[in-house]
Amino acid sequence: MNAYTLAKETYASHGVDTEEVLRRLAATPISLHCWQGDDVGGFESASTDLAGSGLAATGNYPGKARTPEELRMDLEKALSLIPGKQRLNLHACYAELGGKKKERSDYGVVEFQGWIDWAKAHGLGMDFNPSFFAHPKAASGFTLSSPDKGIRDYWIAHGKACRRIGAEIGRQLGSTCVTNVWIPDGSKDLPADRKSPRLRLEAALDEMFSDHIDPSHNLDAVESKLFGIGSESYVVGSHEFYMGYAVKNQKLLCLDAGHFHPTEQLADKISSVLQFVPELLLHVSRGVRWDSDHVVLLDDPTIAIMEELVRGDFLGRTHIGLDFFDASINRIAAWVIGTRSAQKALLLALLQPIEKIRRAEGLGALWERLALMEEAKTLPAGAVWEEFLLRNDVPSDWMQEVRSYERNVLSKRGS
Repeated sequence: MNAYTLAKETYASHGVDTEEVLRRLAATPISLHCWQGDDVGGFESASTDLAGSGLAATGNYPGKARTPEELRMDLEKALSLIPGKQRLNLHACYAELGGKKKERSDYGVVEFQGWIDWAKAHGLGMDFNPSFFAHPKAASGFTLSSPDKGIRDYWIAHGKACRRIGAEIGRQLGSTCVTNVWIPDGSKDLPADRKSPRLRLEAALDEMFSDHIDPSHNLDAVESKLFGIGSESYVVGSHEFYMGYAVKNQKLLCLDAGHFHPTEQLADKISSVLQFVPELLLHVSRGVRWDSDHVVLLDDPTIAIMEELVRGDFLGRTHIGLDFFDASINRIAAWVIGTRSAQKALLLALLQPIEKIRRAEGLGALWERLALMEEAKTLPAGAVWEEFLLRNDVPSDWMQEVRSYERNVLSKRGS
């Protein structure tokens, strides 16, 4: 009897069908963020200045992608080491301009057709993001909430263009694209007026979302942040602002695991948010002190997020993406570690004897509820994970593959 067969029988005795669990795990894609592969650089110019953008990729590990071709090659390597079919999450600053200069407000699908064709060839869905940073018109620290109407209009036009691009991505791939809006707007020190920028942001968002787009092709999401580099004292698009906006306008709300106070649990927000918005976008990340974007681990906060999605039956209304950028380690390894960790957390959640747990809770047997949750932690989930890898023809020992790729590919790239 192999390990999976034994695990299958063990879980069956607890009322868990591991075949159904494997089916649900395979049916839940995770959107891999392109910006881990090149430290949020993009391909619009030879160098990208992130100063004042609220973003910072620290480290100088060799071998980062320098061209779209290299980034796609690195993504292919990472995807070959991750079980199941995933998605690609692309930022607008990864446009392929062919050496020409073009304003972001004028971007169209042609600048992203190479990415769409690549995703189609690999059977991937795609998600998209306007890039409201690393640009002269973002240098003041304000974009959609800027007091300068010309700047606001520029970024509104960029957002509208990105929604159209997202819709075309969804149409061509036959898989709905989620286009997520995050802006770095805020103040390094205490502002005297917190109200006016938020009024301007609301009006700008209303204008940006005014064009009707088929929701089967593109869904709009808005994302908050607690603070950013250069906006430590005040962020215009706070959680309260965007939650109110999403509820009022029935947009998706993006919750990023690294965008809240360290003592806040993102898992606790999910059921409240989904009571009032149609769907949810998650950016699974890991905050460490003042940095929000460390590589995802199989840790308690990540497991809690996935448990809440399963226990609340929210998977069908939730889009799961990753958001971290670590330039201090091998970038392909970062993708693999982070995505596998998110998948393992979801697997653990799916493998819990939730019907038994619910029944105990319903009967008021709280000691039994707690005991069942604890007993589930030592059930043979590892054997089910190994079976998932086997069925997807993905190696369990993947590190040698990354070492070989680093030796034969990454080490040969210049700075």
